[in-house]
Amino acid sequence: MARQDASELAIRLGRQAEAVCRHYLSAGHREGRYWLVGDVRNTPGRSMFVRLKGGETGKGAAGKWTDAATGEHGDLLDVIRESCGLVDFKDIADEARTFLSLPHPEPEPSSTRRTPASAPSGSPEAARRLFAMAQPISGTLVKTYLRTRGITDLHGTGSLRFHPHCYYRPDEHSPMETWPAMIASVTDLAGRQTGAHRTWLAPDGSDKAPIDTPRRAMGDLLGHAVRFAVAGEVMAAGEGIETMLSLRMALPTMPMAAALSAARLSAILFPDTLRRLYIARDNDPAGDGAMATLIERANSAGIEAVVVSPALSDFNEDLRLTGLDSLRAAVRVQIAPQDVARFMALVA
Repeated sequence: MARQDASELAIRLGRQAEAVCRHYLSAGHREGRYWLVGDVRNTPGRSMFVRLKGGETGKGAAGKWTDAATGEHGDLLDVIRESCGLVDFKDIADEARTFLSLPHPEPEPSSTRRTPASAPSGSPEAARRLFAMAQPISGTLVKTYLRTRGITDLHGTGSLRFHPHCYYRPDEHSPMETWPAMIASVTDLAGRQTGAHRTWLAPDGSDKAPIDTPRRAMGDLLGHAVRFAVAGEVMAAGEGIETMLSLRMALPTMPMAAALSAARLSAILFPDTLRRLYIARDNDPAGDGAMATLIERANSAGIEAVVVSPALSDFNEDLRLTGLDSLRAAVRVQIAPQDVARFMALVA
């Protein structure tokens, strides 16, 4: 971190401490000279307090904060880092300058530019930190967004969280933006988080954000997935989060996994307990390729592979355009009779 640049930015942020808190710590509120919130990751609560007025340096400076529950302390640059899920100081400083409406520095000539020593922002550790900063989806825009996709049964969706101000940069030359986002935890077969998937949302939750790439994944993803329940002898796997949550509307107790792309679906790892795998196919050439590879891998592992196909492009489109009753009827004739009794009993 460039010490002089960091100090100057921290002082400038401190002069606008309340505005910074209202933007990045929106789950808190002002009480007297302090802004109270749960922690630096914008969790609701009262254990962290940010000084709103004071000097420009030292412990009594405006913008300095302390978390009484953990002993953590810092300045408003730390707040930006944690609330936006940033790692590199360049990204933190760019976000601070954008908030302060300051000009961004000219890039160094390539001959003098040095590679930063910090970990890449898309690392598994960055993914874990981002997910930890986010909050449960109850009462958030994630719930609103999923309802617009016809998905109303949200039991067992602890792998999904909401971030009100998630960092987004169109490309390395563009300034940072922040949008609300659905954050999904990508885990391995042991339940360890290896990555995260971000779906940026419109400010009212009515759709995805109007940006070029509203979905991005980060971390160690190959073989892993966003999981809904722990797989036993039977599970379903498909590409998208919305696709699998739609299928789950018809099969509410079947464990499911979203691999996040066709290529990753073809490489998903199998639990040792698995005996039958339902492949939730997307109706396109990439989906056909993933299906063929996954069938071959499953059969080689002694696992029965059963393909379930949508009537339209994917199961979310089926749910939205044909309705839940039609989706249930279509799925019912594609799964094994014993699984109809086991996994459709709640909706019979």
